[in-house]
Amino acid sequence: MAATTTLRFSLLSINLQRRLLSSSSINTNKHTQNKFLQKKFNHPVHNEEIINQLCRNGRFKEAIDILCEKKLLKEAIQLLGHIHRPSASIYSSLLLSCLQQRALQEGRRVHGHIKASDFIPGIFISNRLMDMYVKCGSFRDAQKVFDEMSERDLCSWNTMIKGYAKIGKVENARKLFDEMPNRDGFSWTAMISCYVQHGRPKEALNLYREMQSFGNLDSNKFTMSSVIAASAALPSLLSGKEIHGRILRLGLESDSAVWSALSDMYAKCGCVEGARRIFDKTVDRDVVSWTAMIDGYFEDGKWKDGFTLLADMLRSRIRPNEFTFAGVLNACADQALENVGKQVHGNMIRIGVNPDSFAASALVHMYSKCGNVRSARKAFEGLSTPDLVSWTSLIVGFAQNGHTEESLELFELMLRSDTQPDHVTFVGVLSACTHAGLVEKGIEYFHSIKDRHGLTPIVEHYSCLIDLLSRAGRFKEAEEYINKMPMKPDKFLWASLLGGCRIHKNVELAEQAAKALFEMEPENAATYATLANIYATAGRWEEVEKVRKMMDNRGVVKKPGLSWVEVQRQVHRFLVGDISHPNYNQIHAFLTEISKKMKQEGYVPDTDFVLHDVEEEQKEQNLSYHSEKLAVAFGIISTPPGTPIKVYKNLRTCVD
Repeated sequence: MAATTTLRFSLLSINLQRRLLSSSSINTNKHTQNKFLQKKFNHPVHNEEIINQLCRNGRFKEAIDILCEKKLLKEAIQLLGHIHRPSASIYSSLLLSCLQQRALQEGRRVHGHIKASDFIPGIFISNRLMDMYVKCGSFRDAQKVFDEMSERDLCSWNTMIKGYAKIGKVENARKLFDEMPNRDGFSWTAMISCYVQHGRPKEALNLYREMQSFGNLDSNKFTMSSVIAASAALPSLLSGKEIHGRILRLGLESDSAVWSALSDMYAKCGCVEGARRIFDKTVDRDVVSWTAMIDGYFEDGKWKDGFTLLADMLRSRIRPNEFTFAGVLNACADQALENVGKQVHGNMIRIGVNPDSFAASALVHMYSKCGNVRSARKAFEGLSTPDLVSWTSLIVGFAQNGHTEESLELFELMLRSDTQPDHVTFVGVLSACTHAGLVEKGIEYFHSIKDRHGLTPIVEHYSCLIDLLSRAGRFKEAEEYINKMPMKPDKFLWASLLGGCRIHKNVELAEQAAKALFEMEPENAATYATLANIYATAGRWEEVEKVRKMMDNRGVVKKPGLSWVEVQRQVHRFLVGDISHPNYNQIHAFLTEISKKMKQEGYVPDTDFVLHDVEEEQKEQNLSYHSEKLAVAFGIISTPPGTPIKVYKNLRTCVD
């Protein structure tokens, strides 16, 4: 063992010697230096003398840096065994290297050597030990060092508070904060930031107000950024404006991080104009500032302004990052703007965005929501390690676009990849079963949520199950599940039940579902219209009239069905019976011709859901000019054969 240690030390000595001889910063002449190194480096007992000599030559830090390079760290620590009384500076340098390299085991060896030697660590070494343990994730060791300290300074307390904040132990951090004999600005900021990071913004703001009562404490940019984030999280525009005024008084308005946080706060508090004023005043706008402002427009529903600002950003010298692209792609998904999404995709390719970034996952989501499952699948296959969000986006995308078999196959493939599903994944899976009428399969998946995957079904899962059973006309089972639910049914569940009642003409249960919906959302015209349709189908025209009067008395107006289709980058919108389109004559002629051909093939118009008490012929005519049929017809006559036609609608599609 001794021979091995000596050999290792000799190799280290040679390394040191070469590094020192190659440098010109040592003032001693080479002859004296070589003689000193040749004599001392071959005798391990003189290690301490060597280090001291290097320090006297002004080269101590470099010597320690050489010893503490990653490949030499273990050997450098082993040298401690040859030093009779190591100095505090040696321990400090080695612990710093362990901290920087996150070398927990080596750090524990140094700590063990400190305990075994006669060295008594002071506050500085103990703080460095704690910092090393905290940054290496060993909080138990850090707490032990803290508890054993006979004397502590502000750094000791702050290190532990910051450590507990990092791992989410908010109560532990607050307990230490309350026990501190003295606090500085860092202490307050660390605790405020802890509350913000772990979803407790109200407590963060309360603590900030308490901090302000201590007049000798000045808030810095880190403090202000944290309390701004707390205002944004609540959200509270009033407190945000109050903090904005404080920032101006403190003279922190020139800091880009503070301005970026302010802009984000105004946007999240619904004051996008205030956010834009901050943005326009920012001199050095970085990618975070641009991204926050663009996202602010999207969150406020100002899609055009958001995309315009994105174009401005692309023309500037600021390069978008994965968060910028992810936000824009999600906006494209929400608005079904596939063409814009494709342009963003092209920019991502040109810039070279990481294929496993948030933006890549958002790309899968965008194509799925826009109905382009082929491109969604291609984007998904480009991910080297698909995350749960990507899997779920693709599963839901296939389900919503009628590819039930592929959706369920993807789900089973995801399970085989050891990716655990979450609640959103199961909403997609159950929806796939609903669209395909796979009742038994859907019930099996529903029960597997808890039995196989250990999750607790949520109300959205029950809504999907009730939708599945109602569409199949299995109302008795649907009622049993509703009665056994551990939570109160929501409006989506009752709407699913009402929709099933419409299909199967179950008037009694429809009235029960409609009554619940009238209490939850009395302003929703869809409930009145659906119930009136159910009454009309049953020939109960007096009840239909009562529903209409109820709508009039409550001031409820049915939103007209609107469908739109994009042709050659221009959006064309249609209302039911719309004759205002410039191509109406061609659309009408096409629909007349196609209706004849459909009837020749056996098509029978489904007039059950036409609300008005009119003749059958008039009902058929009403069906012929529903907004989605007009949009489909225009798409067909305006594009070459084989072109995919996507029609979007603000309400559900006509059953016929």
